[in-house]
Amino acid sequence: MSIFQLGEKLVFPDPKLAEPEGLLAFGGDLEPDRILLAYKMGIFPWYSDHQPILWWSPDPRMVLFPSRFHISKTLKRKLKLKKFTIEFDRFFPEIIQYCAQTLRNGERGTWITDEMIDAYNQLHRLGFAHCVSVSSDDKLVGGLYGISIGSGFFGESMFSLETDVSKIAFAYLANILAKWGFDVIDCQLPTDHLKSLGAVEIGREKFLDLLGQVILNQTYQGNWRERASSEIDNITF
Repeated sequence: MSIFQLGEKLVFPDPKLAEPEGLLAFGGDLEPDRILLAYKMGIFPWYSDHQPILWWSPDPRMVLFPSRFHISKTLKRKLKLKKFTIEFDRFFPEIIQYCAQTLRNGERGTWITDEMIDAYNQLHRLGFAHCVSVSSDDKLVGGLYGISIGSGFFGESMFSLETDVSKIAFAYLANILAKWGFDVIDCQLPTDHLKSLGAVEIGREKFLDLLGQVILNQTYQGNWRERASSEIDNITF
């Protein structure tokens, strides 16, 4: 196997040709059409400053089925307190900036380059990238963001400035997506943190088969803030 070099043509190699660790290709650009095509094929960009753009399709893949999100007793107590304000698609630029700056043990850290930030902000303006924010006393304390295509949500990163607030954001995301009929949340790479929330590993081939069905469904393109706000207050844990 070899790592493919991308040019200007909007095309990716078969993700099944990726290296054992998941690296498939390098080069290309971060224009919206290329990023969206990548996600539809089970591929995502992940690289650091001073590297070319690297494209990955790992095997196995970590996914979470929205209705199977695991809420621990501790997290349930915090959710029942309703201490925080939860909103969708309100603070996208701030959340991706926090995700880029916040270090997390055992997880990808400074891979969110300025180029990535610009690309995903553009995807948010186009209605494909979405976020969940957690605020306390009008101060942002946690959140997450990702891409939505069809009935799939492709998670990118999350952050917490207080204990468990990213889990709270994830709990609301999973609940809302389950109500909307989403089939899967792609978590990309395995971590113990994601496993504790109910995420599981599946083989690349199984993931690609699932993805083939997911992308045939309607994409809820646009800003999710108003649509989600009408349901957030009615969520019970």
